[in-house]
Amino acid sequence: MSSDTVTDTVGTEAGTARITWHPAPAPRLVLALGHGAGGGVEARDLRALAAALPAHGVSVALVEQPWRVAGKKLAPAPKTLDTGWRGVWPALAAPGLPVISGGRSAGARVACRTAAELGAHAVLALSFPLHPPGRPEKSRAGELLGTGVPTLVVQGGNDPFGRPEEFPAAPGGTYDLIEVEHGDHGFAVPKRAATGQEQALEVITGGVVEWTGSLA
Repeated sequence: MSSDTVTDTVGTEAGTARITWHPAPAPRLVLALGHGAGGGVEARDLRALAAALPAHGVSVALVEQPWRVAGKKLAPAPKTLDTGWRGVWPALAAPGLPVISGGRSAGARVACRTAAELGAHAVLALSFPLHPPGRPEKSRAGELLGTGVPTLVVQGGNDPFGRPEEFPAAPGGTYDLIEVEHGDHGFAVPKRAATGQEQALEVITGGVVEWTGSLA
């Protein structure tokens, strides 16, 4: 953790959440990032974005859901995750800047489901779990298509929760998608792949930097 980060705890109806701020020197946006159901804010993509975005005018807030702060191993039901995210939103909006609601995996679903009601400026969905592995008929595309705001999906080319080619057409340009070649659900790439791990992370950070720069 960088020495200029700031950590806050926030009480929610789902318990105590934690926000680690990576502030931009001259911020114009806040990017809030929630974690997945199988890990925390130490995920490689979340850390890479927290390191890269502040230099581009985007303060990054890494949000730990109450269940994670409490040390529990299993994530609660989606409804409870949404409750935790709603509870931290006032703190995320407190700087008075537009807030991009984002996250990886389960956190991406939370960001999509709550974007409209919370007044999110945009949505960043990292490793969106389009369906459970091997169950393409259990599609969650409705959550992604229903954000109502500019949305960017960053998806690994080998993600068992949904490969880029499985995603539905985006009617009316409802979302854009960046593929991380050979990446799995955690954006890990095989050692034999032409794209190395650092290059994969650069695809993520570079794509998000360009996208946030395009937001009015």
